[in-house]
Amino acid sequence: MYKIYHFTETDKEKVYEFMQRNSFAIVTGIQNNFPVATHIPLEVKKQNEQIIFTGHIMKDSDHYKAFSQNENVLVIFTGPHCYVSASWYVTKNVASTWNYIDVHAKGKIKFTDDEGTKLIIENITKQYEGTVSAAAFHKMPVEYVDRMLKAIIGFQIEVESLDNVFKLSQNRDELSRQQIIENLKKSNGFFAKEIAKEMEMRVKK
Repeated sequence: MYKIYHFTETDKEKVYEFMQRNSFAIVTGIQNNFPVATHIPLEVKKQNEQIIFTGHIMKDSDHYKAFSQNENVLVIFTGPHCYVSASWYVTKNVASTWNYIDVHAKGKIKFTDDEGTKLIIENITKQYEGTVSAAAFHKMPVEYVDRMLKAIIGFQIEVESLDNVFKLSQNRDELSRQQIIENLKKSNGFFAKEIAKEMEMRVKK
């Protein structure tokens, strides 16, 4: 991870909230000296200040085999990102760049039994469907849930360390940051507008 102090978010709660908002993450591991990865939605929560991720994966997959052999995993949370033109800077004849937000979490993955897997599926379904939706967990046929449980397995990851990059032009002068924000706001890109919001929150401090 590209680490420079002024691009590091020191407020742990903001980092935690970012992971919750961007919980479709990449879980990576190693199998036979080669990296494997899977893109999956996670439930991000705290238990007595310990950050824990829960989710589920297919049993018939390279990443399940890798995580079974090596419990050490890296989880990557990616947020908005966009191009920033040097033409928006006060200082000229310098390079353009890319603003972005990422969090890397390292920890150990532990697989659950069938009941644990069922609970994880129920919790993450509630997170997105609630309890009154036609697709709510308790409205799924029992036979379907039991059949699904044979193909997947739940897991829990206890976070051991966190790194982050909130690269939002903190190394630029105030006028340049304002000009970057205004230009990003004019963009048609969703991510550009989101980066502008993130920058604006920090400029107002």
